[in-house]
Amino acid sequence: MKTIAVRLYGRDDLRMEAFELPPIAEDEILAKVISDSICMSSHKAAKQGADHKRVPADVAQNPIIIGHEFCGELVEVGAKWRGRFKPGDKFAIQPALNMPENIHAAPGYSFAHIGGSATYVVIPSAVMERGCLLPYGGEAFYHGSLAEPMSCIVGGFHVNYHTKPGSYVHLMGIVEGGKMAILAGAGPMGLGAIDYAINCARRPSLIVVTDIDEARLASAERIYSPERAAKNGVRLVYLNSPDNAKLMETSGGSGYDDVFVYAPVAQVVEQADAILAYDGCLNFFAGPTNPEFSARMNFYAVHYGATHVAGNSGGNTDDLIESLEMMAAKKIDPSAMITHIGGLDAVAETTLNLPNIPGGKKLIYNQISMPLTALADFARLGQTQPLFARLAQLVGENGGLWSAACEKYLLSQATAITASEA
Repeated sequence: MKTIAVRLYGRDDLRMEAFELPPIAEDEILAKVISDSICMSSHKAAKQGADHKRVPADVAQNPIIIGHEFCGELVEVGAKWRGRFKPGDKFAIQPALNMPENIHAAPGYSFAHIGGSATYVVIPSAVMERGCLLPYGGEAFYHGSLAEPMSCIVGGFHVNYHTKPGSYVHLMGIVEGGKMAILAGAGPMGLGAIDYAINCARRPSLIVVTDIDEARLASAERIYSPERAAKNGVRLVYLNSPDNAKLMETSGGSGYDDVFVYAPVAQVVEQADAILAYDGCLNFFAGPTNPEFSARMNFYAVHYGATHVAGNSGGNTDDLIESLEMMAAKKIDPSAMITHIGGLDAVAETTLNLPNIPGGKKLIYNQISMPLTALADFARLGQTQPLFARLAQLVGENGGLWSAACEKYLLSQATAITASEA
């Protein structure tokens, strides 16, 4: 089986290439990848090359397929797995394999024949052995792709912890009925956090979302309105660049039980520390590219106020399953995270320049050829291109958001990617 894939050879060296995949072994599975969303972690891997902890040292001689937020269909199932999987099954992937022989190994970083930026991949036995090939029954493939970043958000809520006076037992999770702040929270991952926070089983009573971008805040408030949150018993407040005093006033003076930091900015981290309540947990979610990143923290409050810090760089398989189940039940919808659509031929340039491209998640459809295009540009492009005219109409019918109908139309009408383009 020939695949077309975007492979990493080293720092700033991504190449779209066509090559033959090896025949699958009896403990492997051949799969067709339909969608993959581009993660900032992939940008970091592309910028760091072999210096990245998940990328093999010999990547220049043995390139890996990049991308780890992917969803697709199984094509051929090796004999070992035919009792659990069959051709035609939709799947999502948990990339965090936690293999004892290589704890950092993950699809999208470490393997020659599996990664999200490919038309076809060979799924190794290690993925199935660890329960990381997950059945997906959703309507749209892109939901399966976004289940991975959503699982990171879910994991952040689960990794927080609290205590009770007189006890050394850590009580895992956010404070139910507590006060939460999501700082720098109007970006794609922040939007996912708002969605999850107002719809999960263990909800806070107050959520304050901050950002420095008025347009992003207004968009977030339109999608996740205070009225909508109130129906689930949550008071939701949006604030543009508030100072510490304003945040404390909004909390009623007590501070916040759970504070999430969604931008690796020292000033934001320090603000998060300053607004913690007694026994408050600061979750540093946004991973910095600078290994020397640091910020000031009040250790008087650590000692006398029991404040503490948590962080996570991903979700586990249970978090991913929870994300998939909540999507299937229509309790959460990651569509608000998506601002751009592209084909496989857009991956290399997009990944390398990701921090410089405004907006939210960049969603790739691997079987098509298409430049990275903002949803906001569909109407303008539609003046001369019927494909975008119809997509603009479908996006408009869904409140400005990508949808299953958009995906279905795009996959039926877009130009297929070919090996000649690699």
